Amino acid sequence: MTSIAGYGVYIPRYRIKIHEIARVWGADGDRVSKGLMINEKSVPGFDEDSTTIAVEAARNAVEHSGVNPKDIGAIYFGSESPAYSVKPTASIIAEAIEASPNMTAADIEFACKAGTAGIQMCMGLTKSEMIKYGMAIGADTSQGRPGDALEYSAAAGGAAFIIGQRGIADIEGTFSYTTDTTDFWRREAEEFPSHGARFTGQPAYFKHVTSATIGLMERLDLEIRDIDYFVPHQPNGSFPLKVGKTLGFETEKIMPSLKVPYIGNTYSGSSMVGLAGVLDVAKPNERILMTSYGSGAGSDSFSILVTDLIEEKRNKKTLDSYIKDKKYIDYAIYAKFKRKIKGVSMG
Repeated sequence: MTSIAGYGVYIPRYRIKIHEIARVWGADGDRVSKGLMINEKSVPGFDEDSTTIAVEAARNAVEHSGVNPKDIGAIYFGSESPAYSVKPTASIIAEAIEASPNMTAADIEFACKAGTAGIQMCMGLTKSEMIKYGMAIGADTSQGRPGDALEYSAAAGGAAFIIGQRGIADIEGTFSYTTDTTDFWRREAEEFPSHGARFTGQPAYFKHVTSATIGLMERLDLEIRDIDYFVPHQPNGSFPLKVGKTLGFETEKIMPSLKVPYIGNTYSGSSMVGLAGVLDVAKPNERILMTSYGSGAGSDSFSILVTDLIEEKRNKKTLDSYIKDKKYIDYAIYAKFKRKIKGVSMG
């Protein structure tokens, strides 16, 4: 059985309140915040991008796991906002954590579920004993057109997981559900993504998350009562609660992972960041069910059973510590950091 040997997260410290974005565009801040169930979102600093976020998360994962980076035989970086169109980020991460060059590495793109696809790839390689450890990372500095609905939720952050044969939590199984559903997209050279408005909920998010979750539970013969935490992808604060209710999960099983009200949607990092938040507080023999979602569209579902090692290997760099370390900025600084101002030198 494959297992999570360690994990790490990174959330930029800058925040912008939803009311500040709404003020600039003449929207009702209370209505927007209440509808999305988001109070504020993380913003990457001027010198931060998905690469720097991934490197920080990866270093934290190595520190937490105690794994020798030379024993990591694969690194998969999932993102829809890579710093380079042509040049892998995975190799930069490998160099940063001082991994051995005798490894396989690749960047993965599947909207917000690319990171969990990387976990599945690491599971296969470690289970077949082709590698000792693999690392999967989901990190983004997500984009939203100025004034568009996405601008209220598109945030920055990431998480890295090291997969091996024995660790703090065993991965009991995984199940995926994939269709050609175009709810969110960005063509080559386009700066901002487009979306299908309400259709991003149905038949996109809800159909895929429920199908993957039910498929996994049936495959592993699990009931709702067997699961202590449910971690769905978090595009906003309302969707996870709604899909959880549809599936029969009590709100109490979802709330420990629901961090989007404080940091926004970290896209490829979303469900993985939520899982990290749960692992920060989970106890031995508790079961976590995580289901990611990526537009285009697909979901990966995982059943994860926490082991006794969790108590002796508690992660000191918790998700909440990053959430609490924050500095608020106004829309002008936000626009500068996100390079939304055109025609001027940003040096």
